[in-house]
Amino acid sequence: MKGISFGQYYPSDSMLHRMDPRAKVVLAVLYIVCTFLCNNVLAFAALLLSALLLVCMSRIPLRLILRSIRPLLLIIALTSFINVFMTKGEQLLTPADWRIQIYAEGVWNAVFMVLRIMVLIIGTGIFLTYTTTPLALTDALELLLSPLKKIHVPVHDFAMMMSIALRFIPTLSEETEKIMNAQKARGANFTTGGLLQRAKALIPILIPLFVSAIGRAFELASAMECRCYHGDEGRTRMRVLKFQASDALAIVLVTLFGVGLFFLNRLGIGYTRIS
Repeated sequence: MKGISFGQYYPSDSMLHRMDPRAKVVLAVLYIVCTFLCNNVLAFAALLLSALLLVCMSRIPLRLILRSIRPLLLIIALTSFINVFMTKGEQLLTPADWRIQIYAEGVWNAVFMVLRIMVLIIGTGIFLTYTTTPLALTDALELLLSPLKKIHVPVHDFAMMMSIALRFIPTLSEETEKIMNAQKARGANFTTGGLLQRAKALIPILIPLFVSAIGRAFELASAMECRCYHGDEGRTRMRVLKFQASDALAIVLVTLFGVGLFFLNRLGIGYTRIS
């Protein structure tokens, strides 16, 4: 759980850190769209290069970003397995008389799926959490969704809940590790036995974790009440967000990048993913 990137802010003095958080939210959405526009080898190569460029621009260690992918290795392996063995095509890699048949199209689709998941994690992590503090992200979401206030949508409450959730993910991760170490010191075993036994072994972890989380929630609510927190009404900000020309330029560049990926798909260079 230490590898989870959501809620973890990496302090640095990069260009991405200095950008307006509203622009970074828009850039994250555009970048997610770009990942789903890729269909062939050339487009995925350009997408991978863009992810590496984001890592260099953010000045965040690559090992720290790759560590955030570790909790999803099981999902990545499962999706790769499904694509390799379930995708049919024209180029058969195994002998025709084999019961299990693997096609080149399935292997390519598995590679593309792995690249898409990795780029999604890297892009969203850099734009949203690694380079943006939870407070700045909350303000950005609230301002971007502020038109919904006209139809009486509690935008501020939603943004505050998201900020608290992002803030407490690392805290709950540390709390889980402490509880697991304490249970191991008492002789608990979480690595042996069948699936049912391992599930039962998690009960001594989940119960203290829920009790601790509920206790933290009550403490946070009491602290907010003691500080006379009443929501959005009459609330001011210590830091006023300013949208600059460089933020608009970044949005334009990512949009042009998406258009470029669309035309790279039309070129048909290299293997094209089966839809």
